[in-house]
Amino acid sequence: MSCISTPLGPETGRLAIAGTYWKILEACNTVSGREWGLLEITGGRTVDGMPDDAEEIEQRLAALRAEVRQARVAGDRPRERALRAQQRALEEAWEEALAPEPADMLAPREVGSLLPLREQVHGALTLLTVPAAPKLIAQVYNACFGGDINSAKLTSLRRDEERSFRAAAFSRPYYLCAALTADRLAPVRGLLAISTWPLEQRVIGALSPRVDFLKAAVRIAEHVDRLPDTDRGAARLLWLFAENIPGAADGVGSAKPQVVIRAAEAELATHEPVDRSHREAAAARARAQLDDAGQLFGASLRAVPETGT
Repeated sequence: MSCISTPLGPETGRLAIAGTYWKILEACNTVSGREWGLLEITGGRTVDGMPDDAEEIEQRLAALRAEVRQARVAGDRPRERALRAQQRALEEAWEEALAPEPADMLAPREVGSLLPLREQVHGALTLLTVPAAPKLIAQVYNACFGGDINSAKLTSLRRDEERSFRAAAFSRPYYLCAALTADRLAPVRGLLAISTWPLEQRVIGALSPRVDFLKAAVRIAEHVDRLPDTDRGAARLLWLFAENIPGAADGVGSAKPQVVIRAAEAELATHEPVDRSHREAAAARARAQLDDAGQLFGASLRAVPETGT
């Protein structure tokens, strides 16, 4: 499955700009399950239903990938987006044809909704161990803990946490705080973290988005590997990570936890040492320059007098 095309960076050949990797999963929820059965792979026309046979779906996927490549080479972005939406529809149908969801798997999926929202977010971030965007947090919690988080509810959560901290510092066991940019120590827009993490874990440098993506993939793979039975939601989430890691998956829906872990750790061995040194240097500056609130929620940017910046 290919949800987006990630831009390559000059430093590593696979580095993308901050936030790119966390948008991978966000782009994969634009078509609802009911609509998926109504898409046809040619021209976006609707049909009565999706084929039930996995082999037939694979053949249609192969033809669709060729159309995606042609649209990309031609620079036809609207058609490419439409084709990718249809590709996601077929891949979901492929999963359903291969492993229909048992009815008894629905029962435990209502427990997570009993927890307060901030605890649900804390649970998802604790599993990931890296800063993450609200949509990814919602997907991880919904897939791995059986919840039903609406990511729109998370938009004001960090501001509420900051107000609570400034009113009574450290009165809670933890706060949902911000990730900090390594250069300006300002809050990274759209990334949530946990206050109990060390600063080095919350600082985002040039290589950090890719490193954090790989670490999150390892955590999700370990979670899936611990499950006694195959959970379709968690397996799909693992596949969305695996398709963007070289050597992590051989084909559509073929991600296996141990293979994903090995592939992610192999790439981490290349990027993590450099990223760690940048994060440690930025964290040392943050401890020296920022107060407690600044270290959790970032330095506020102020206008420089008479410069217009």
